[in-house]
Amino acid sequence: MSGHARLTLCVIACFIAAIGGVFVGRAFLPTLVPPGAALHDVLHHKLALDAEQEARLQVLEQRFAVRRRALELELRADNAKLAEAIEAEHGNGPRVAAAVDQSHAVMGELQKATLAHIFAMRQLLRPKQTGQFDQAVVKALTDDAR
Repeated sequence: MSGHARLTLCVIACFIAAIGGVFVGRAFLPTLVPPGAALHDVLHHKLALDAEQEARLQVLEQRFAVRRRALELELRADNAKLAEAIEAEHGNGPRVAAAVDQSHAVMGELQKATLAHIFAMRQLLRPKQTGQFDQAVVKALTDDAR
């Protein structure tokens, strides 16, 4: 068998192994559910929102998406500053500590904004809908099987 034929056979074997690995991974490993997906499912599919609730929810979600994106970009910038500080100080110096504190402040703002969004969504619900919503919120915060 020539070198070219062996290389071709090796490439084909690697491709088949890669496809098999993907199949095994999808079949046997749990898929990660993004945080909040269950809450989103409850809101949009299980609470039977009326048209007015859906419209108001859409406005809330659009506003929150903008706020969340802004905070996520701020976190990314803070991470870049942290990386620069680590590179400059090579240890836990004052620049590193300040960058960590700034990052934590923005994380806190994101958490507060998320909670405000959750409470605003809850205000849209009728009393019969709040129990299931509250359960979904608690599950989203405590479920570690993501």
